[in-house]
Amino acid sequence: MLSIDTCLLTTFFGKSYSMRPSRNPDLIRAFSAVLKARRQELQLTQEDLAGRCEIDRPFITHMEGGSKHPTLSVFWRLAAGLELSAGDLATRIDATLARKPAATNAVQPARRVLAKRAR
Repeated sequence: MLSIDTCLLTTFFGKSYSMRPSRNPDLIRAFSAVLKARRQELQLTQEDLAGRCEIDRPFITHMEGGSKHPTLSVFWRLAAGLELSAGDLATRIDATLARKPAATNAVQPARRVLAKRAR
């Protein structure tokens, strides 16, 4: 579902593992859009939402900007802070993903034009 920030290290059974970055930029964009839209729908500031979720306000800023994404436990707290169940939040993200064209499709025509010019 959603992954942890790339530079975060997790300790598990005494070993450290580096987390991989998400390979789904569309999911990250959809999550960011839903997070910001719902926060604004509730007329909350980033500071208000951070207080409700007991996380730092800059983390909210980074999540809304798409540069960070939450752990599962933070996702649950965000859902509660947004007055949704985690399932409802995930459903909204899924619906946003279904409505938006994939980012890779938007890039392909530009590549074709560049390839034609290069000839």
